[in-house]
Amino acid sequence: MKQILIVEDDRLLNKTLTFNLSLDGYEIVSAYNVRTAETAMETKQFDMVLLDINLPDGSGYDLCKGIREEFPDTLVIFLTANDQEQDQVKGYESGAVDYITKPFSIAALQHKIRAMFQMVERHKLPEEVYDDGRLYLDFPRQIGNLGGKPLTLSAMEYRMLSLFCRNAGRVLTRRQLLEKLWDQEENYVDEHTLTTAVSRVRSKIEAEGDRYIKTVYGMGYQWMGETFGKEYGCNHESEKR
Repeated sequence: MKQILIVEDDRLLNKTLTFNLSLDGYEIVSAYNVRTAETAMETKQFDMVLLDINLPDGSGYDLCKGIREEFPDTLVIFLTANDQEQDQVKGYESGAVDYITKPFSIAALQHKIRAMFQMVERHKLPEEVYDDGRLYLDFPRQIGNLGGKPLTLSAMEYRMLSLFCRNAGRVLTRRQLLEKLWDQEENYVDEHTLTTAVSRVRSKIEAEGDRYIKTVYGMGYQWMGETFGKEYGCNHESEKR
C-alpha cells in the first residue's frame, strides 16, 4: 500500500484530501506544520508528500529540500496558493516533481497521483530483496531473517549472498568469487577466508535444513534458490539435505 503524507495547515483541505485519497486505497498521514511532518518522517518512509509552501512554523521549500536529501525516492508535490512563475521555479529547484496551484480539482489530483505512481512502477528497477517464504534477505538495508528469526550477517556475507542470488543456478568458480569479493577498501578475500565464509553463511541460512549453497567439487559453488524479488518468480522450494 502506497503511503502519502499530507502537509497542509488548511484543516478542511487536509481532511478532504485525506478522505478522498484514503478511498483510493492509500495510507494517509496528516500533518499541519513542519514539525509534525518531520516527526512523522522519523518513523515512516512515505512514497509521496503533498506539501503546502506557507506553513505556520516554516517553509515548504526547506522541508522539500530536506525530504529530497534524506528520501530521494519520495515524490513531492506542492499544493499552494503561490502562483507566480518564480515560486514555481523555486518549487521545482527544491526537488518537487509537480507544482499545483490552489484552487485545484481533487479528482484531477487523484488521477495525477495514480498516474505518477504507475509511471514510477514502470521504470522501477527490481528490488534487491530475496524472499522465498523462509529466507528473507534485504540487501540494500542488510536485514535478514530465517523462519521469522533475525539473521546476523556481516557486510561481506551480504555481498557474497547478493552475488549468489544474481547468479542463481550458475556455478560460480572460486576464482570468480575471489575476484568479486574484493571490497571498496581493497581488502582481498583469500582462499581460506572464502572457504570459511561460505561455511559460516551456510551454518546461518541452512540452519533449519534448507539447502541454498551447493558445493560443486573441483569448480566452486552454486546457489540453489532463486534470484531477487517476485519479478523473477522467487518461489524457492526447499531441497533437503
